[in-house]
Amino acid sequence: MAKNLEVSFLLDFYGEMLTEKQREAVESYYFEDLSLAEIADNQGISRQGVRDAIKRSETLLFEMEERLGLAKRFREIQEGLKMISQAAQAIADYNNRCGYSTELRNQVAVIQDTVQKLCEE
Repeated sequence: MAKNLEVSFLLDFYGEMLTEKQREAVESYYFEDLSLAEIADNQGISRQGVRDAIKRSETLLFEMEERLGLAKRFREIQEGLKMISQAAQAIADYNNRCGYSTELRNQVAVIQDTVQKLCEE
């Protein structure tokens, strides 16, 4: 069974919406890199049962993303924050080259600090 790394990303957003058994199987498979047989031994079910649970969970995760779009929106926000940070740096560079303004420097610092705080959360 080929691993789709997008599943591990979606699990961060929608994992709590899966049943405990589904979540355990997917986390074991994607995060702990356990084989289907190892997961089956741990959960006391068949290898086929584990495979079915993982496939069903993957389908649910992709359906939730299609409906809610949280992961897509997260990526868009991250890209937007990166662009804001780059623009703030360009303003700071311009300010340093073409007539220094303390007020401009302070406002750039506010923007950069805000972006950094948002990226940490």
